[in-house]
Amino acid sequence: MAELFDLKEIEERVVLIAVSTGDGDDAEGSLKELAELVKTAGAVTVDKVIQNREKVHPGTYLGKGKIEEVKDLVWELDATGVVCDDELSPAQLKNLEAALDTKVMDRTMVILDIFASRAHTREGKIQVELAQLKYRAARLVGMRASLSRLGGGIGTRGPGEKKLEVDRRLIHERIGQLKAELEDVKRHREVTRQQREQGCAVSAAIVGYTNAGKSTLLNHLTDADILAEDKLFATLDPTTRSFTLPGDQQILLTDTVGFIRKLPHHLIEAFKSTLEEAKYSDIILHVVDCSNPQMDMQMHVVRETLKDLEIVDKTVVTVFNKTDRLRAMVESGEAGPLAQLPRDFSADYQVRISAKTGEGLDELCGILEQIIRSRRVHLEKVYPYSQAGRIQTIRKYGQLLKEEYTEDGIAVEAYVPAELFAKLYAD
Repeated sequence: MAELFDLKEIEERVVLIAVSTGDGDDAEGSLKELAELVKTAGAVTVDKVIQNREKVHPGTYLGKGKIEEVKDLVWELDATGVVCDDELSPAQLKNLEAALDTKVMDRTMVILDIFASRAHTREGKIQVELAQLKYRAARLVGMRASLSRLGGGIGTRGPGEKKLEVDRRLIHERIGQLKAELEDVKRHREVTRQQREQGCAVSAAIVGYTNAGKSTLLNHLTDADILAEDKLFATLDPTTRSFTLPGDQQILLTDTVGFIRKLPHHLIEAFKSTLEEAKYSDIILHVVDCSNPQMDMQMHVVRETLKDLEIVDKTVVTVFNKTDRLRAMVESGEAGPLAQLPRDFSADYQVRISAKTGEGLDELCGILEQIIRSRRVHLEKVYPYSQAGRIQTIRKYGQLLKEEYTEDGIAVEAYVPAELFAKLYAD
């Protein structure tokens, strides 16, 4: 295999190609997003090509005439490869590569490559390698030729590339090992989750389309100091932080990996243990970039992904982020005046904020306090001084509204978790 070079030493120049079947697939918008993915992976898009067909060619993805057109483009623009906007079958990958005589990648390979470069924790690295191996196991024959011929570049990064030259038996053995390691991590996560539940902690999972501002929101609220860049999948590993609301109520906020259209099923499967943080949370904070023209499509993708993960029957707060950017777009004429009134009729609550400037965060905190209070029971009781320790329990797990010291004892008014009410009310 040819020597692998660092991406910084080789500038990947790629042509993006897509097939539009005319059924509302929005090929142009999808290609624009693919260009952002390619940029995040460290390559440069030199041209985009869309072919209109009734259906994708089963053997070569593109039709014969369009293949010749793309082949000429690759030569004229001195491109180092092409990236297809759909996941290719092993046959399509092999045949298209032979026809174009250049490196061929698909959307899934680029996303896996980005994830490989962004995974830092042990769990994240295991999940990425597992997804890579599952994807590549069926494509060894088609991928060997291109990767050994060109070497390096996007689509070859991460722990999976060192497995490409071993046989399928060893790859499947490695997949088995990774699954076992992931189960260990999952068990540890479940223990941590059970400890939180025993502590009656209310949790909220921050979900949303990639680059919607989830990490920026977590940073602003909790000073988490996690990476927040204007790039797709800037952060990958989940981060949980405790946040004290203005009314002294505690809530756990977890930043999750961003969603994207055509999210590879290999990744969804591998990252299920991470995404389960959303499944076991009490509240879903759905962060939406309301300045993005594709906002409705992105919201639909997130809702469908949550449904696929069986994350249902949750209290959903849709957080329309980047209102400052949207306001500037309206003032400049880029967006119409009605754009300032985004709506999500499927959500239980909705709020407009700017995670960058802090605008609207007080209202968001008020909504969270309202939700937490609705899940708690109102308690009024006079405790004898011998039971003063129960006041600390109320402070820790509930919201203490009133505390008055009288001759008969300590008069308390509070909101407490339902599971603690009987214990706190008993004499």
